[in-house]
Amino acid sequence: MIWRNEPLGVTPYVVVDARYEKVRLDGRVLDCAVLIAFGVEPSGKRRILSVSVALSEAEVHWRDFLNSLQQRGLRGVILFVSDDHAGLKAVFPGVAWQRCQFHLQQNAQDYVPKLDQRASVAADIRGVFNSPTIETANQRIKELIGAYEKSAPKLALWMEENLPEGLAVLNLPTTHQRRMRTSNAMERVNMELKRRTRVARIFPNEASLLRLTSALLREIDEDWETGKIYLSMQSDNSPKTGK
Repeated sequence: MIWRNEPLGVTPYVVVDARYEKVRLDGRVLDCAVLIAFGVEPSGKRRILSVSVALSEAEVHWRDFLNSLQQRGLRGVILFVSDDHAGLKAVFPGVAWQRCQFHLQQNAQDYVPKLDQRASVAADIRGVFNSPTIETANQRIKELIGAYEKSAPKLALWMEENLPEGLAVLNLPTTHQRRMRTSNAMERVNMELKRRTRVARIFPNEASLLRLTSALLREIDEDWETGKIYLSMQSDNSPKTGK
């Protein structure tokens, strides 16, 4: 089930995320995925692009959702921002992907062997993400891998495999990096949805969940349309938006 069928166009930045609500199906209560995408248009304003509600397998749902955006004309995308979602790279293989730095920071803590190491590991990762260039960031990752490979080998391996996925934002204009380095803007959307949907607790079906979520997202979209510009896209170092 996908809401909003009008054609899309050039959208330099796209942020995607998933949240879950309880839905009844054949007498059972199941977790139902709500996939949401918003974009930053060439005007610099945000726009809700679509929402999809389904009980299908995660990777299939993501692939269908992203394919629907492509079929509606989404183009000129420079960067996707998300957590680690299956299917994203398969549908848009030529587009840079920024894995949310906030979630990466949280994920890293699962591989820290000692509690008293957590603060220093967090500081080390922030140092990587705050690097002035992608080359400097990659060099810092190599240094961290060397520093932790004996005392925390699982952490070192995790860093090698995952931290590079948080560096794509360093190729953007510096004025855009702060807001595109995480999916925090989507987290705020999800918090507003949760505030309104928790009253229902359990939805009778997917359709009722989609109706309420769509109505709430339309309100958010209207606020964005009349609100301030989210990113200045007119600076000399702004990225090309494609055609």
